[in-house]
Amino acid sequence: MGETTVTTLGGREAAVPPPVADETGQSPLRRLRTPRRPRLWFEILLIAVSYWTYSLIRNAVPEQKAEALRNADWLWKLEHQLGIAVEESINHTVNSVTWLIVGMNYYYATLHFIVTLGVLVWLYRSHPGRYAATRLVLFATTGVALVGYYLYPLAPPRLMTGGGFIDTVLVHDTWGSMASGDLKNMSNQYAAMPSMHIGWSVWSGLTVFALARIPWVRVLGLLYPAATLVVIVATANHFWLDAVGGILCLAFGYTVARLWYGALPHALPKRVGARPHPPTAERERAGGRPPAAADVHTEPSTEEPSHRTQDGHPPARPRPTTHA
Repeated sequence: MGETTVTTLGGREAAVPPPVADETGQSPLRRLRTPRRPRLWFEILLIAVSYWTYSLIRNAVPEQKAEALRNADWLWKLEHQLGIAVEESINHTVNSVTWLIVGMNYYYATLHFIVTLGVLVWLYRSHPGRYAATRLVLFATTGVALVGYYLYPLAPPRLMTGGGFIDTVLVHDTWGSMASGDLKNMSNQYAAMPSMHIGWSVWSGLTVFALARIPWVRVLGLLYPAATLVVIVATANHFWLDAVGGILCLAFGYTVARLWYGALPHALPKRVGARPHPPTAERERAGGRPPAAADVHTEPSTEEPSHRTQDGHPPARPRPTTHA
């Protein structure tokens, strides 16, 4: 169906965009790729089932202790060759400040879940049009991380034999790691690569930075993953390169969402069914007005035609005739 035209008062024709097709006329695939208003009960159920499945698969990956320790030794040597093997120094330095390392232990154990869920709730309430796409990024990131746990078992620094790292949860008797103390049997201890603490925190930080309007909130969005990086290293739960693995998984998640929805999550309309704003260049060409209405004159012109006689004077107006 082509565009229709409307003749304006100025004698010109303006294009009128065709009406938006009803969603019921779309193909099933197109409807799936169109952002929809999230339903609370479905989202709660989906997140609960997804996290349960993630934990089940992650913990079902065989704990290949020997291979995980060999991989940790190889990664530690690689970081020495790259000149970034400073995890042990950071671990010992922060551990000497009791209140700081205890706070980091609880940070590691709690904010990973609290902030991620908090960002999801905020998206659900304030950005429903972007919620599904942003959630897809998180799910795709976590899904590809499970492949990494299976293909590359890796021991965290605190479990290395002869590595010299301090398990800060055990030393300070705090609840801070699912792989330490009495909780170690509830989690796969050799699934350190990639780091989902980094993957999820960078997802949260970028989402807040891209969509929040208050400047200091946007700054917090950037500081959160940076603080998380320091925490996972100081508590000897991850190497630097585990964080790189988490960021690569996140990049995969954004790629999946971009291919599925045709745009990055923050570029989608804030509300379901809303139209995105036209590009800035197009608005400028239209003189700051919407393109469809740029050439439409709503007021008739009061100027007389600029026809003049040969001597340069405007033609005389005809006198009205009166009837006796």
